[in-house]
This record gives sequence, structure tokens and C-alpha cells, in this order.
Amino acid sequence: MKELTISVIKADIGGYVGHSASHPALIQRAQEALQGAKDRGTLVDFHVSYCGDDLNLIMTHRLGTDNAEIHQLAWDTFEACTEVARSLHLYGAGQDLLSDAFSGNVRGMGPGVAEMTFVERPSEPVVIFMADKTAAGAWNMPLYRMFVDPFNTAGLVISPSLHDGFNIEVYDVKSAKAIVFNCPAEVYDLLALIGATARYVVKAVYTKKGEIAAVSSTERLSLIAGKYVGKDDPVCIVRSQNQFPAIGEILEPFTMPHVVEGCMRGSFFAPLMPVPLRFAQTSRFDGPPRVVALGFQIADGHLVGPRDLFDDPGFDQARQQCNALMDHLRRHGPFEPHRLPMDEMEYTTLPQVLEKLQGRWVDMK
Repeated sequence: MKELTISVIKADIGGYVGHSASHPALIQRAQEALQGAKDRGTLVDFHVSYCGDDLNLIMTHRLGTDNAEIHQLAWDTFEACTEVARSLHLYGAGQDLLSDAFSGNVRGMGPGVAEMTFVERPSEPVVIFMADKTAAGAWNMPLYRMFVDPFNTAGLVISPSLHDGFNIEVYDVKSAKAIVFNCPAEVYDLLALIGATARYVVKAVYTKKGEIAAVSSTERLSLIAGKYVGKDDPVCIVRSQNQFPAIGEILEPFTMPHVVEGCMRGSFFAPLMPVPLRFAQTSRFDGPPRVVALGFQIADGHLVGPRDLFDDPGFDQARQQCNALMDHLRRHGPFEPHRLPMDEMEYTTLPQVLEKLQGRWVDMK
């Protein structure tokens, strides 16, 4: 069977109102653009969605990863939606498009990208995670728990198809290097790095036979632009069942709202809240950061779904815990540990304040 590629490409190209949500007109314009590509035969199928003020293009095709035609399609779609955003005077129109001209690949140009290519199984369930008001390292702990932690994923212990473990690819986003860890044998080495989520980011997960299991976007907007232009708002694709964790094991990590960087001006730590699409917008202090999980069955390349997987009372307690933790952190105001440490604040708007004070420092007596 011919290989299938899933490409999830996202961008913030205008917020409604402020940075809080996506306007329906942007979603409609993106659907029109991708429908044209499907009619031409470029795409097998597509689904347009959102998380907060981020527009997410979910596309299936036969052209492989990093394909120039697919990336051009995404770029042109974002530009068309930016024009709509400008006509509506939406906030930050075109914010994530860091260049005026497409150069063959959207990587490094602002949009976030997660893509994987595989031969479709007789039953191919996948989960697309989309986040808002947080950074690429937000997936580190959930992916670790899904694919490495037996307290989360029972299949690692009791299922022969998962018992060998997985290989975890990690990017050092500040030195542009990659490393692969053989887990569980190298689990402590893995944890030594991925706990530092601002620098080391889980990029992909593979079975021991080399089959792709998960992939995430690792673009850090501040490192690309050299200044704060908004949070990364990452996406992630995870395959499920048989030789991969079950749907319940993939969702289980989000029952514990782990703390991620994000919130107001991308300058604070806050808990990641698992929400259904209807709650995928932030109002309070640009937070708590949100994550949405859309489940699809793939049938001959077509996306059957989505199922809104966090639209489940089983995650109500996680949401309650998230709000309680947000209350506690907010009481810290501008103090750490709510505010990011100084080495990360250099990628926010704080340097503009420090520059103003530069000439006022004197030597201590």
C-alpha cells in the first residue's frame, strides 16, 4: 500500500478578541483553500480546526514530509486568512508569518509543523493535539508518560506489542542538534534532558523497528525571530492501538495538569488545561494554557471524525485542579516561580524595560 502523510501546520494569523480565540471567517477561508487543493488532487483529505487564536490545518496526502507543494499550500492559506484577519481588524494579523516570501518550506518561517509518513494499517486511529498559550516543550512530559512510563501506559508491562519500549528523538533547540534515546534502557539519560523543557524538546517517537509513533512541532518563535512575537502554541500527532499506546493511555497524562510556560505575554508558568473545542479559548490572564485532542480514524487516507476527546467528564477534575493551581500561581504576580526565570525572560518583552534602565546602574559600594 502507498504511504500516507499527515501534515499538521498551524499559525496565529489573527486573534478574536485580542489573543483569545479564532474568528469563524478565518476557518471558513482556510476550508475553501484546502477544498480547492483536495479538488485538484493535491490532498487526500483535510480538516481545519483551532485552539485559541491558532488556526490548525490537518491534511492527508501522498507527497511525503517537507513537501514544497504542501508547505506552499499552507503558506498561501495562512496569507489568504491574514487578509481576512486584516479586513476584520483582528489582533496580531499575520503574527506568525515572519517572512514576506515563501522559500519552499514553512519551517523556520513562523508556523508550527508536525508531519509523519507511514503505511496505513487496517485500522489507523490517530490523535491530533493542539495547544495555545504555551511552548513546544509542553509535550515532553505527556509523551514521556505515553511511551515510557508504565504507571501511565499499562501496555508497556502487559502487552507484548509494546513491551520492547520505544526510541525517543530529542532536539536541542538552542544548538540545533538531535539525539535518540533507547527506552527504557536510557530512560534516566532521557529525563536528564527533557525536564529542561525550554531547551530540550521531544521531537518524535519510534518503535524499535523504526515505525513512527508520534511527532511534535518544535519551532521556538522567539529563537527564530530573535525576540518575543507570541508563544509557539505547538501541535502533536500520536498514532494509537496495537503496537502503540491505546487511546486511553494517550489521554491519561493530561489528567494531571502539568505546569508549562506561557500565559500572559508568554512570560509565566501555568498549568496546561485539557479542554473540549468549545472551551479552547483563553480569557483569564491569557490562560490557563489550553490543549485540545481531536481523534480521527483514517480510512484510505480520509479523516473520519473528529471525536473531541477531552469533551468528557473524566477530565473535569483535571480542569478543577488546573483552576485551583492557576489561582495559587496568580497570587505570586510578577514574582518567580509564576514568572519565568530571567534567562527565559530575555525572549519576552522584558528586555525593552531593561534597556531603558541600562544607564542607571552604578557599582555597589
